[in-house]
Amino acid sequence: MGDKHVVRFEPVGIEIEVDEDQTILRAAAEQGVQLMHGCKEGQCAACKSFVLEGEDIELDKYSTFALPDFEREEGQTLLCRAHAYEDLVIELLNYDEEIIRGGLPLRTGTVEVVSNDAVTHDMRHLVVRLVEPEEIKFFPGQYMDFKVPGTDESRSFSMANTPNRDGLLEFVIKIYPGGLFSEYLAEKVEVGDRLQVEAPFGTFTLRESRTSDLLFVGGGAGMAPMLGLLRSMAERGVERKVTFYYGARGLRDLCFTEELAELGGRLTDFTYVPALSEPAADDGWSGATGLITEVVKSRESGLGGVDAYVCGPPPMVDAAIATLTALGVSENQIFYDKFTTTGEPEGEDGP
Repeated sequence: MGDKHVVRFEPVGIEIEVDEDQTILRAAAEQGVQLMHGCKEGQCAACKSFVLEGEDIELDKYSTFALPDFEREEGQTLLCRAHAYEDLVIELLNYDEEIIRGGLPLRTGTVEVVSNDAVTHDMRHLVVRLVEPEEIKFFPGQYMDFKVPGTDESRSFSMANTPNRDGLLEFVIKIYPGGLFSEYLAEKVEVGDRLQVEAPFGTFTLRESRTSDLLFVGGGAGMAPMLGLLRSMAERGVERKVTFYYGARGLRDLCFTEELAELGGRLTDFTYVPALSEPAADDGWSGATGLITEVVKSRESGLGGVDAYVCGPPPMVDAAIATLTALGVSENQIFYDKFTTTGEPEGEDGP
């Protein structure tokens, strides 16, 4: 372990102690301070912040798309890549004080595979049971890191379920050809196998203090956290209007259709709008067609005051944010999770 330094976050006035061997984001998470973040790999810019005081910072490898050179020269940094070598004062550019102060500390554990079933031609529904510790607390919409067996690598996947006494955890995972975890999941994993995990991560959680209408936009494996949020709302009787737009290429890419219909009967005011961007001739599809952002634009008008949750591949998320702001959604009412990947490129309509 290296020397420790104090990092103060403004304008919220929270201080943490950071070891030089840790990133600032990691240190905060271990202490239950839930800063805004996404990929944790310097790719998505969700944790971008401004250094107000202090200069001795080193960054692990990151993408200059997330932090261009000119922004770094101006004093901006990525907390998921930044190591502090002196006391610092950081201005959070993207934060939610309700989330920051309600964070849960990270815990490592072991899970056992219960099932691994195909839900589409290229997505799996993985169910695991927590072996140890007895409990890892999380909020619906957050994600868990899985260590890839036989490597030092880890991969992140959103929980599709709500916290439960059985210790069961559910995930919807896209299978990529040659993907490090995907290949293991598709070809090697067996019921009873044990995996090392760590959680919770992510801030894609329902803002409980708000009562405004909700609009969800998802694609591909972005179904997972959306299911977590919807299941939680149904269980707790949350009475907020919610419209869920889900984009896929063809009929074979849709999943959890029956459960979403069932959730519609349990939620106060729920509308599910699946859309296919490339329906096959034999799909017999009579629903919405086109990119999911085009469908949102054609069906919605003024969305001022709505809270929007967007989850899926980066092109879809970026397009959805642009569409929603054009329709009147305030930027501070758009909450998103970009599913970055080391696999093949993804389109706006999902992986």
